[in-house]
Parts: sequence; structure tokens; C-alpha cells
Amino acid sequence: MTDYTNLQLSIDGHTATLTLNNPPAHTWTMDSLHALKQLITDLNANDDVYALIVHGDGEKFFSAGADLNNFSDGDKGRAISMAIAFGEAFEALSAYRGVSIAVINGYAMGGGLECALACDIRIAEAHAQMALPETGVGLLPCAGGTQNLPWLVGEGWAKRMILCGERVDAETALRIGLVEEVTAKGEGLQAAQDLAKKVAKQSPVAVSYSKALIQAARDTPPAQNLIHEREAFVKLFDTMDQREGVQAFLEKRQPNWQNK
Repeated sequence: MTDYTNLQLSIDGHTATLTLNNPPAHTWTMDSLHALKQLITDLNANDDVYALIVHGDGEKFFSAGADLNNFSDGDKGRAISMAIAFGEAFEALSAYRGVSIAVINGYAMGGGLECALACDIRIAEAHAQMALPETGVGLLPCAGGTQNLPWLVGEGWAKRMILCGERVDAETALRIGLVEEVTAKGEGLQAAQDLAKKVAKQSPVAVSYSKALIQAARDTPPAQNLIHEREAFVKLFDTMDQREGVQAFLEKRQPNWQNK
């Protein structure tokens, strides 16, 4: 177990688990946002870790987002610093080279939901509640919410959640595409671990290339991305994992990935 500010990181095999731990609601602070950015940098340098699971400590909160006390005095300079910190932290999480899985094990509000949106896959426990309520207090989502949410759920539901302040439960989130799976209360972490085991069976280099291509589809025309797709495919032939993967298949055995 490695402690960062309000964050706990444990590694078991090829899976890292990040526990948000700033009770009672696991709100984000300037220090914890900087810590998240550093944590992702450290994980990117660890070739043995293929997947990252993110969840909140306990069973009530994933994360309630930012502490509004940071904005109560109207200090514009502090607002700029917090907005930059949120952006850098969650963009680092989004760009993590492995597969990130958010386990929404309770309330995910504002910057808490934006953290989950920055992950590749979201699993919600049945009691989870999700919202981007910033406009109700005169603010707006500034950590990717206005961009990542409509990509997942479409413009209409993004407007309902952001412009109308609508909160959604786990089943609604599954129906609109905000999450990919719903589990019973307390079972989200196990579901994420099972998914991480599937990740470990894939070539981490091929996963990294594929993830970058999938996310590039958000803002790059398909004609351009199709070229990059073919280039990345050929580039894999410079890796040890490509040779190992094909050979393992032909020899009917499990591959021994080197992440190289």
C-alpha cells in the first residue's frame, strides 16, 4: 500500500487499486489532485501494471467532487488554480496507458463523477447516485464534464444532467450509457477485479495503442484515424509482445507479455 495525499494505492499482480480516502465524502483538494497526477505518472512507469481500479473508501461515497469552501469567497485566482489542477489530474487519468475502471460505489457528484468519466469503463453499484450539479450553485463542470458526458450519453441527457441538474441512479445510468455495468451493493470492486483479469490476458502494448485510437475518434475524422490505425498495427511488429502473442496462439498456450 502506497499513500498519496488522500489517496491509497495498492498493487496486486497486474492490477492497481486506487482508493479515494478523504472522509466523509472523499472531496478533492489541490493536494490530492496533484497527487493523482503524480500517481498516474508513477503507474505509467510501472510496466507490470496493466489495469487501474478507482473506488471510494466505504459504501456511501465514490466522491462528492470539490469542496465548495474553496470557492465561497469568490477568489478568482483560487478558482483558476483549482480548475487547472482538476483538468491536469483527470486528463492524466484519461491518458493512462492501461485500462482504468471506476467503481461508483455511492454518490458521485460534480468532480467525483468527472473522475469516473475520465476512466475507460464505469461500474456502478445499485445504490449509486450520479450528478453534475454545478450550475445549481453558479458554477459549471470544469474537469471534462461538459465534454466527456455528452460523448457517452448524447447531448440530450448531458443537457438534462448539466443544465437541469438532474441526478441519475444506477439503472438510469446503465440505460443511457453512462456506466457499462451495474452490480449489487458491495460487489462493484469484485466485478472490476474480474474485468481487470481479462485486461491482463491482452497485450498491454496493443491495448495502449488501441485505447489511444479509440479516444482519438472523439475529435479526429475517421479518414485520418484509419491511417493511424494501420500505422499502429504495423508498429506492433517492432514489439516483443506481437511475436509472443502470435507464437503463443499457434502453440496453444497463454502468452507471457513483456509490455515491450
